[in-house]
Amino acid sequence: MTQNIYDNDEFFAGYGQLPRSVEGLDGAPEWPALRAMLPDLHGLKVLDLGCGFGWFCRWAREQGAAQVLGIDVSEKMLARARATTEDGAITYARADMEQLELPAGSFGLVYSSLALHYIANLDRLMAEVYRSLVPGGSLVVSVEHPIFTAPARAGWSSDAAGHKSWPVDSYLDEGPRSTDWLAKGVIKQHRMLATYLKMLIRLGFTLSHVEEWAPTEEQIAVHPRWADERQRPPFLLIGARR
Repeated sequence: MTQNIYDNDEFFAGYGQLPRSVEGLDGAPEWPALRAMLPDLHGLKVLDLGCGFGWFCRWAREQGAAQVLGIDVSEKMLARARATTEDGAITYARADMEQLELPAGSFGLVYSSLALHYIANLDRLMAEVYRSLVPGGSLVVSVEHPIFTAPARAGWSSDAAGHKSWPVDSYLDEGPRSTDWLAKGVIKQHRMLATYLKMLIRLGFTLSHVEEWAPTEEQIAVHPRWADERQRPPFLLIGARR
């Protein structure tokens, strides 16, 4: 079963204070890049894997999506999503993505933001996603960049000038890694960048976009604290079609 860290009280309290939790999609620095990868949503059935507070589900409906299904393993996240949604065309459901079964040929878009790096058997889930998409349907996902899921055990280091760096540890050794982020013992699945891409190609997807995201100079001018993210990409963004 997927580790349900988001129902941990300490983790949930910390997560609720992040800008992306408070401000929604606009609080996520990678959102403009993800938004540019999305197809026209008018009339589509949309699936959001790891929907969290439901920000993307509600946005998709505002863009004309016909129906939206948000899936999450966390009861706390789903409770917040339901409490802030008044739209009968949006459905939220609790499900473990390690065991998720999806109806064939049902969705025009499957979207996932920073959730898939928690999934151990991602190959199985992506096979289900491929089967659930209509011909020509789109997959748009973001994950923590593999540089982040394989951090050196010592964590941050600094050079003589005081610039921080994040050297990786055993990058070629894929599998679960434990990290302390908002709570102790958060398990994330480390995969090489190539593993993500080759998995999708093997399953039949056609890749349409791959981006090792970092903030633009314009974004840094508005949010100077993001400048540090130029040293190594925090997110991997992938777009594909069935």
